Amino acid sequence: MSARKGPLVVEMEEAADPGAAPPVPEVSGAAMQGAVRIAARPRSRLTGWFWAAFSALFSFVLSVAAWNFVTGLLARNLVLGYAALALVAVFVAVLLLIALRELAAFARLRRVDGIRAEAEAAAGLGDLKAARHIVGRLSALYAGRGELAWGRQTLDERQGEVLDADGLIELAERELLGPLDTAARREIEASARQVAGVTALVPLALADVVTALAANLRMIRRIAELYGGRSGVLGSWRLTRAVMTHLVATGAVAVGDDLVHSIAGGHVLSKLSRRFGEGVVNGALTARVGVAALEVCRPLPFRALPKPKVSNILARGLQGLFGDKSGEADT
Repeated sequence: MSARKGPLVVEMEEAADPGAAPPVPEVSGAAMQGAVRIAARPRSRLTGWFWAAFSALFSFVLSVAAWNFVTGLLARNLVLGYAALALVAVFVAVLLLIALRELAAFARLRRVDGIRAEAEAAAGLGDLKAARHIVGRLSALYAGRGELAWGRQTLDERQGEVLDADGLIELAERELLGPLDTAARREIEASARQVAGVTALVPLALADVVTALAANLRMIRRIAELYGGRSGVLGSWRLTRAVMTHLVATGAVAVGDDLVHSIAGGHVLSKLSRRFGEGVVNGALTARVGVAALEVCRPLPFRALPKPKVSNILARGLQGLFGDKSGEADT
């Protein structure tokens, strides 16, 4: 006959205390904060001298080597020598074109900065002549943009009826910058969604930092292009440093920021998974970088149109990614 089965009782040496369990680590947005600090890191004067001296030395050595190479070929074989000379000439011509493109990019950025500076200086002064000059420069900036043709036509038809300086600038803002604001907001939403998704779903070390830095660089460059300040490689990096430095100086990427905590803490998935919480926070910080870039690249300050809100941009950007359907249209 089999033995009688009963419950198995295991005596524990000491009772478990739920209060002694380690707390769930808070989300901190480390990827975005790391990316911001990398881009905003100030370059010392000694480092600048080092790179300047290195570039000069490298260019000198390369030039001498190319000269010796070409002259040596010419002495041995005229055909090969002239072929090498032609290749060197093509290379130098390409370098000059790249330099001219970078100079043109800096000129475009200065042009946008100049319009914004004039608009800020003319705000509240009631100078109709200055306002017409600003509107004329803004209209000329977007002369070749087909998507703004209707807005430019409306502005040309109505600006003669407006005799108030501030009203004229606000009219130009509504007609020309409204569509660009919408496109820039969509770029920010896409970048925030990409950074949040990679942070939440890719567990590779440093993958979130690299993705955050690359996405923000691309977002800032695209926003600059939308507003007419299309920049080259050096111009994009200078613009990115200006945006990131502003964010660090104003403490906009602080971990204890109320907005970031309200977004990450209120999201259900951030309470279930630390990775998803990090994704939400990194997305929020990306959206904040985008709004800062929008303010820097915009030719006119926000007056007639409302400034985009980070919370609305993030809600729309994360729609469907984390199952969040609460996003409302940004105003």
